[in-house]
Amino acid sequence: MRALLLDALLKGTAVTKPPTPDAEMLAAVARALGERARHRLGRSLAIREVDAGSCNGCELEIHALNNPVYDVERFGLKFVASPRHADALLVTGPVTWNMREALERTFQATPEPKWVVAVGDCGAGCGVFAGSAACVGPVSAVIPVDLEIKGCPPPPIEILKGLLALMDAGADAKPRSGSRGTGA
Repeated sequence: MRALLLDALLKGTAVTKPPTPDAEMLAAVARALGERARHRLGRSLAIREVDAGSCNGCELEIHALNNPVYDVERFGLKFVASPRHADALLVTGPVTWNMREALERTFQATPEPKWVVAVGDCGAGCGVFAGSAACVGPVSAVIPVDLEIKGCPPPPIEILKGLLALMDAGADAKPRSGSRGTGA
């Protein structure tokens, strides 16, 4: 203990500068996403985040969308507590055996029309958890996926760009009503 304290006193604290998102680009992407959502849905896009068995890295990036730096609610995007109020499901992590039924029930509880987005390398293809006996597989092995956002974890701006691409995709990206398939 004494060695750790002495080391901290001599070297000082390790501090890194926080990432500085390009405020103009962030505002443009978030504003465009809010406008597309209002145009396609007639209201704000309601998002439900589901952790299907991840390491929580993607959740931290998704939760950052609501912090004062990104603050996506000012652009008309909102996170909801119930899948019954959601337009889109953001699913993170490989689907574990313990979460399979919960994910299926969440998908069934989400009203039509709906989109499913697999966030992160683990959601798209199991990532570092590939081959684990605890995993059923990627999100697309359990429910239909409309979009995959790769990255470990993807930064918040990439999540916004992915949602914008989903809104801009036109007729091919219309929310589905339960058919199985894989995303873009």
